[in-house]
Amino acid sequence: MLYATLKVLITSILVVAVSETARRSSLLGALLASLPLVSVLAFIWLYIDTGDTEKIASLARGIFWLVLPSLVLFLALPFLLRQGIGFYPSLGLSIALTAGAYLVMTFILGRFGIAV
Repeated sequence: MLYATLKVLITSILVVAVSETARRSSLLGALLASLPLVSVLAFIWLYIDTGDTEKIASLARGIFWLVLPSLVLFLALPFLLRQGIGFYPSLGLSIALTAGAYLVMTFILGRFGIAV
């Protein structure tokens, strides 16, 4: 139980650090958010939990392929906001477009025999 609490605490601190940094500097907040810190933490937690490097390699490969459709969010959100659409509708639509991009990407990867 202590281990799970520690994982949640460390991961939560990371999210708060990004939002607090972004309030002070968009550039530094973006830099911190763009670092694959959550992925690195996931690798560490998975290794501690399983010791299985093949699972970590598989996770890393899956993250690589699924980062690509996640970029839709970062293109759609600022575009929609600059079109005068409110924050929450823009965020919702951006999330929906990103979910669609994930579905398309997993379909394409499946057609090429790439498992994620």
